[in-house]
Amino acid sequence: MNTTTSTSTPVLWTLDATHSSVGFSVRHMMITNVRGEFQKFSGEVAYDPENPGATRISATIDVASIHTREAARDAHLRSPDFFNAEQFPTITFASRSVDRAGDGLVVVGDLSIRGVSREVRLTVDEMSAEHTDPWGNRRIGAAAKTKIKRSVFGITWNTALELGGVLVGDEITIHIEASLVRQA
Repeated sequence: MNTTTSTSTPVLWTLDATHSSVGFSVRHMMITNVRGEFQKFSGEVAYDPENPGATRISATIDVASIHTREAARDAHLRSPDFFNAEQFPTITFASRSVDRAGDGLVVVGDLSIRGVSREVRLTVDEMSAEHTDPWGNRRIGAAAKTKIKRSVFGITWNTALELGGVLVGDEITIHIEASLVRQA
């Protein structure tokens, strides 16, 4: 944990979902990566750039908002074979610690999918400076990524391929683009 002391207080920021994205990619049929995104999500960040260790992040994703450009695949992903959106309608993230890492940050927190929580490490490798948008709002932006194994969250459905391998890879790459608006 970053032990830098600061006399300032973390500022509350709200995720601007219309200018942000929560995407993922997964290996499909051992030959290509298929990309998708969640279209409904929310989040808050309490952030002090002078003391990243005081940062707290929380986010919620609406599982039913999954979109992969293929309606039948999206329906299957919402089913009990994958996310089971009816029983587990949200994915949540809550940070535990934030530390500086070079020019970026490392965020460690609990990711909960299908009622299973696991620790994940997000690498924030891109952060914008705070600025005012044309409508007078103060904003910052950040890009983060991580990799998880879907099987540790109980998502194990698969089909063996004739020439070996499986239909859906276990490793999921998650990429987040966050536009955050400062709260008064």
